[in-house]
Amino acid sequence: MVTKSTVFYEGVNGCGHNDQYNDSPLLLTDLIRSGRVEEARTKAEVKCNEFQHVKSYAGYFTINKLYNSNTFFWFFPAEEDYENAPLLLWLQGGPGSSSLTGLFMENGPFMVTPELKIQIRTHRWTRKFSMIYIDNPVGVGYSFTDAGGYVKNQTIIGEHLYEAFQQFYQLFPELQKNDLFLTGQSYAGKYIPSLAYKILKGNSNGKEKIRLQGLAIGNAYADPINQFDYSEYLYQIGLIDSHIKERMYKMGQKAVKHIENKEWLSALNVFSDLIYEARNNTLFQNSSGYLEPFNFLELQGPSSIYFRTFLQRKDIRNAIHVGNSIFHDGVLVAEYLEEEFSQSVAPWISELLEHYPIMFYNGQVDLIVPYPLVLNVLNKLNFSGADLYKTASRHKWYVGEELAGYIKQGGNLIEVLVRLAGHMVPLDQPEWSFDMITRFVHNRLFD
Repeated sequence: MVTKSTVFYEGVNGCGHNDQYNDSPLLLTDLIRSGRVEEARTKAEVKCNEFQHVKSYAGYFTINKLYNSNTFFWFFPAEEDYENAPLLLWLQGGPGSSSLTGLFMENGPFMVTPELKIQIRTHRWTRKFSMIYIDNPVGVGYSFTDAGGYVKNQTIIGEHLYEAFQQFYQLFPELQKNDLFLTGQSYAGKYIPSLAYKILKGNSNGKEKIRLQGLAIGNAYADPINQFDYSEYLYQIGLIDSHIKERMYKMGQKAVKHIENKEWLSALNVFSDLIYEARNNTLFQNSSGYLEPFNFLELQGPSSIYFRTFLQRKDIRNAIHVGNSIFHDGVLVAEYLEEEFSQSVAPWISELLEHYPIMFYNGQVDLIVPYPLVLNVLNKLNFSGADLYKTASRHKWYVGEELAGYIKQGGNLIEVLVRLAGHMVPLDQPEWSFDMITRFVHNRLFD
């Protein structure tokens, strides 16, 4: 079915001029550090007829040579006014989800149909912004590392992303003067503050400054101690009865106690029993019949099988320079982050709010990181604009004649509710999401 958010391109099938297959991933770091930047850019350019002349670059930055840790990126220059357009980073969550999910399913220039054809997205963020998608952390998607390189905390994740950006700006030095915004969703509610905090400290330590201007995080999982009590929300929307509500409340309180005692794995185990676990055997799943808690209007979440299958084509892999690299499902990455899962980045967010605007946007019908639980986090942040935020009025937000949602701002903290959207807001409401990010970047949310 063709929706209002997409248009079809037939185009030439396949990457016609990529007739020589390279089974080695394109590692750019040595070229960059030896000053062969133009050669690196030329090698990184993605050439494939099937991508409909959408200009892009892809390859790897080595971010830890000791453990052969290499981060995969895919960069799309802005279609309009590239010289001045802001640069946006997109990070997926998980932990363990590839950011190519966002590229193909949410806001990138194209998507993949069930027939495995490329389809150009109408409300693509690349129309107005340069976009870089990074598979983060190493071991996710096409990023890879040796055994000793898997990360176990957000500090290292921030350092790895920061190193990737240092190399990115060497590869594209013309973008150093452009504004940078960090965007993403879900578990990126931890990744994005981790990188932003590293940038803040790097900029203050006399290093070459990165022009970070703001953060935009969708359905943010950032402060677990304030996000584990699902009982009241699920009861109020009618998905559980009073008996299940009581059980869920007790489980949530048990998780909180584990967090207070720094029993991180025990807290994670309660979460896995409570709301979401791959074996579909949680209290929520068993009591409600929902297989995945991403949108309470749908029993099961959207499928990523189409773009994942598309990316396994030999000519596509060759075009994006991944060689024989495996597309990792992120399970191992998630295992290494198990003790980190229940820890908070709220102190970093509070400090960042003293320096940058941060927009927390939420889908109205998300279940896994629902709006009320994100509000629990926002209302407990300790920053100079906290009282302004708590007393601020909420404004209706329209796109044309349509009510898209509601916006509230106090100091640098911005809260947005997007109507009829689930966990993946740009997927469910592409036009409104594009309007929202454009307003945020240009500082005109209430126009």
